[in-house]
Amino acid sequence: MNDNSDKIATIKQWLGTGSINIFGLPMSGKDTQGIKLAKALGAKFLSSGMIIRAMENQTKQYYTANGSLAPTNIFYEWVLPYFKREDLQSYPLILSSIGRWHGEEEQVMSAAAEANHEIKAVIILNISEADVEKRFEAAQVLQDRGDREDDKDSNIFHTRLEEFRIKTRPVLQYYQSLGLLIDVNGDRTREQVFDEIINKLYARAQAKINS
Repeated sequence: MNDNSDKIATIKQWLGTGSINIFGLPMSGKDTQGIKLAKALGAKFLSSGMIIRAMENQTKQYYTANGSLAPTNIFYEWVLPYFKREDLQSYPLILSSIGRWHGEEEQVMSAAAEANHEIKAVIILNISEADVEKRFEAAQVLQDRGDREDDKDSNIFHTRLEEFRIKTRPVLQYYQSLGLLIDVNGDRTREQVFDEIINKLYARAQAKINS
């Protein structure tokens, strides 16, 4: 992997306490890349899926067990308050699919900006449904996805694909219309994907700093 230290320094200067939101199909590597990017940038990582699953277990109210997205009102109540958490205020944020349902984007951007975590870039890890199907099948053999039932049940997995297709693709179109979307080829090694993320964020940072 390349030495990205100079590029990362430039990205950090541009990002400040802002946010980068990462989207992709199930099994596309959102959390893997998000956690790695957060570590590189000294940022905090927030996953809407993780937050919602934790709240479901705490409240015993289950909205996503069948692969569906949480209702918008539940998303607003459970996830958006994280932007204002005191322990996150002085850090940039790397977001894993915060606001997956078309119509939630403006509230997400508003909540982030009000908390001084303005969304400065949105990354889409592009990978075909056929390829994530292969990753799903491989995961069943390797059993490397932990205890998440939605990564083990084929019906749930395919519901998640359908939810992305119908509800999340328009979200990406919205961010594209704002000039925030960064397209990354997600169908390569983890190191190659990470390097492309850094290279494209660096190009964005340079352009903004020099404008």
